[in-house]
Amino acid sequence: MIIIGEKINGSIPAVKAAIENRDAAFIADRAVKQTAAGAHFIDVCASTAPEYEVETLKWLITIVQDVTETPLCIDSPNPRVIEAVFKYANKPGMLNSISEEGDKCEVLLPLMEGNTWEVVGLTCDDRGIPNNLETKLDITKIMVEKADKYGITPDRIHIDPCVMALSTENNSMLNFAEEIRSIKALFPTIHVTGAISNISFGLPVRGLINKTAMAFAIQAGMDSAVMDPLNREMRETIFATYALLGQDKHCRKYSKAFRAGQIGPGHF
Repeated sequence: MIIIGEKINGSIPAVKAAIENRDAAFIADRAVKQTAAGAHFIDVCASTAPEYEVETLKWLITIVQDVTETPLCIDSPNPRVIEAVFKYANKPGMLNSISEEGDKCEVLLPLMEGNTWEVVGLTCDDRGIPNNLETKLDITKIMVEKADKYGITPDRIHIDPCVMALSTENNSMLNFAEEIRSIKALFPTIHVTGAISNISFGLPVRGLINKTAMAFAIQAGMDSAVMDPLNREMRETIFATYALLGQDKHCRKYSKAFRAGQIGPGHF
């Protein structure tokens, strides 16, 4: 499972306050702890007013790179903001995100030519998030075709089928699992990702729904996730699910995670 750490996002009240107060120590602590918990990428998202977004994102990037070697996931709904701060990244990471909305592909994909940057691709377009599998697959195909023009192979793309809240869509998990399997059938080397916690929005005991959904998603083929890597129960679910699916020979990764303190009693 490729873990994209989600805890440096200006939409989180504590992070918003740290940005407003320019509390670099707070941001640095979150970067270090997510790395220690096993994050493969650290997502940085300013979520500020548009006129301050580039400046804020550059500030976040600098802090994270000063304290960890973990690659960045540069996150903004505005592709030109990502384009503006791209040069400040010390090493290839991930761009978050492209879709068929506006000119996101046209702005961001050229940045990935001739390097090893990866990208999140949302299955939405100018009409919004489609509610059927066929349209999501069509959008995926279009993004993969556009990426190929810049030498970007499917294994550098993380498709996010945009899981819906279970409280409003009764078959949300069943649909998400079908989308994962269908995308993987089309492009076996592509990654499928998502913010799995979206599924529990509006429900009580959200953690129970989230970790159960994670197990279902892994079984369907999801191999990347935007999540809180410090969430011990979620990490435990990931390691246990791979072991139970026969994808962890002799449970070596599960046992190694226990010895490293990543699962079982303890905290970061």
